[in-house]
Amino acid sequence: MALVLSGGGARGFAHIGVLRALQRLRVPVDVVVGASMGAVVGGAFAAGRSAEELAEFALRTDWDTVIGDRAQRDDLGLRRKADDLDVPSRLEFGVGRDGLRLPPSAVGNAALESALARLLPPDAMARPASAQALPFRAVATDLLTGELVELSDTPMFHSLRASMAVPGVFSPVRLGTRLVVDGGLVRNLPVDLAQALGATALIAVNVGTPLAGEEALGSALGVAGQMLNILTEQNVQRSLALLGPRDVLVVPGLDGIGFLDFRSAAAAIEAGDLATMAQADRLQPLVVDAATYAAHESARLAPRPDLDRPQPLARLEVKDAGAADGRTLAAETGLQIGQGITLAQVQRSVSRLFGRGDFERVVAEMRDGPGGRELLLTPTAAEGARSRVRLGLELSSDFSDDHRVSVSALHLLSWLNPWGGELRTLARAGSTRALGTQWWQPLGPGSPWFAEASIDYVTDPVDFFVDGRRQARASVTSTSATLALGRQFGNRADLRIGITRAVGRGRILIPQPSDDGAVPFSETWRFALLRYDTLNALAFPTEGALLQLEWAQTARPAPGEPSLAQTQVRALQAFRLDDWGGHLYLEWAKSRSGFAPLSLGGFLRLTGAPRDSISGATVLLGRAVLARRIGQMPAGLGGAVRSGLSLELGEGFAADQSVTLGRLRPAASAFLSVDTRVGPAYLAVGATPGSGATLYLFLGPYW
Repeated sequence: MALVLSGGGARGFAHIGVLRALQRLRVPVDVVVGASMGAVVGGAFAAGRSAEELAEFALRTDWDTVIGDRAQRDDLGLRRKADDLDVPSRLEFGVGRDGLRLPPSAVGNAALESALARLLPPDAMARPASAQALPFRAVATDLLTGELVELSDTPMFHSLRASMAVPGVFSPVRLGTRLVVDGGLVRNLPVDLAQALGATALIAVNVGTPLAGEEALGSALGVAGQMLNILTEQNVQRSLALLGPRDVLVVPGLDGIGFLDFRSAAAAIEAGDLATMAQADRLQPLVVDAATYAAHESARLAPRPDLDRPQPLARLEVKDAGAADGRTLAAETGLQIGQGITLAQVQRSVSRLFGRGDFERVVAEMRDGPGGRELLLTPTAAEGARSRVRLGLELSSDFSDDHRVSVSALHLLSWLNPWGGELRTLARAGSTRALGTQWWQPLGPGSPWFAEASIDYVTDPVDFFVDGRRQARASVTSTSATLALGRQFGNRADLRIGITRAVGRGRILIPQPSDDGAVPFSETWRFALLRYDTLNALAFPTEGALLQLEWAQTARPAPGEPSLAQTQVRALQAFRLDDWGGHLYLEWAKSRSGFAPLSLGGFLRLTGAPRDSISGATVLLGRAVLARRIGQMPAGLGGAVRSGLSLELGEGFAADQSVTLGRLRPAASAFLSVDTRVGPAYLAVGATPGSGATLYLFLGPYW
């Protein structure tokens, strides 16, 4: 008996319910054929996964990340996390001699491929689709010719990835000389393929998305989706006409579950189960006795190599990928010859290479031989990843007299040498004008030690307040050079020590002085900076933590005079409870003389008070933020939509004031946040006693 599973995006989780019901009825499956999500579910089943394992995968996977436009942030390298802090946008393009190169898909590939790697049994990933525990076929579409591509001799991982390459959502996959995409375009229910394999009885499961009504066609996305649905529905009707009298058609009731409605996995699984049980009478001729079914399942679920049991690593090879050096990548995995390794360690190593941001995919092949475990990692360089630019827009307004707009561009040129050196250039134009470039260089292949040198030019407006009232505005221009030595601790933390030399001038703008009013300055700082970052998102973190400790000290301005020393601490702990999430935040800054390096005022920094209007020799801030998820942006346009509130306490203390909790000012806000591709957006209202209430609009800046 052949099982034919159609594509349908998130609706395809109903296939898991079908498998669960067939197991309960004792209907053995001999051959599996699938398209798109049907290929993913059916391929994993053919490779030896149980219906229970498939259900757990569907329910436990973070699908918001998988259909998002980047890898999970906790898997990113620390430098890529720092890119987020500088430009919290996801508008990235490759840069080459032919200009900007648009991304090949609306969303990313890394998270999808990581999910597929977890779904498949480890020993099945590199095995051809035709050599699995059950004979299996997936279908894809040749993007250049429009022809059906039958994936039989293709490694299982690539078969599933290719069949899942929904045009405009996930990027195409190159298989030899072919560039292929989702097989549902030409055969969303490949009945003819199952019949060609010799199947005399079929169970066909159709979960395709029905055509939408006119009310859903008011946008370009709606029209594009309807076009895909028309293509698939036409070929599905042709496939249904091929079904014979012995064949069984299962059509789960999936009303209300859309193509990208991955949060409804449980409902889809249940719908598949119910629809299959409703066909129990027609399936009765295919039922076998308990002993026969048990033997069939035992063969399908035959014990696989115990890859979770540590075995000494006898051989490690990482292939070169574009400009990336394989020997350096091998060192970056953290795996050592002779070390006992497990599948979990290999997956962490793959995630570590993914986190560089240079690769479209990393395929791991692991075999146990007489001399120990052999591991081959094959990364595929992402197009345009070596030279790429991220564009950002930052907009903030309190709808009164504080309005700022800046356009940012971050360019990264990676793999300047075999050790993985990078050149990183950041430019801003608008309210803040800046241009800076940094050379970052590991001190050996895969070394955690690094050196960096940077040059920065910044012009920034600065407001001066007395008792919360703006008294003057100045422009501060500086040019600085920095040298630092540091060490990375995995992809979560780094420590650097260094020296910065800055020269510049400050000039009063308002009230306008009678002369130029420029005051030159020059200073040299010694500094130490520790960063720890495991946040899952920047728009609205719900998991992980952020910690930044910084100390800086100037040289003595004159003999007998004290040097200027500053210390600042920022700590954030995020949390999530079902659809609720938020964070707890603490900030402390102190200066030996003059003002602390941080000031308060503005959204989430004593909301309602003017931006940077509260300062002192010591600054203290604490807040709690809680929000509920109320919606989701379309795939490729952004992430979650949330509504929430904040409670804040903070104050700036003069050098002669004691820092006590009783002096802290309270503040509160209510907000609506949207995670967009150009960065987090907030619409908020808040108040601080004594400062009044303020309405805020933010795009780009984050908490």
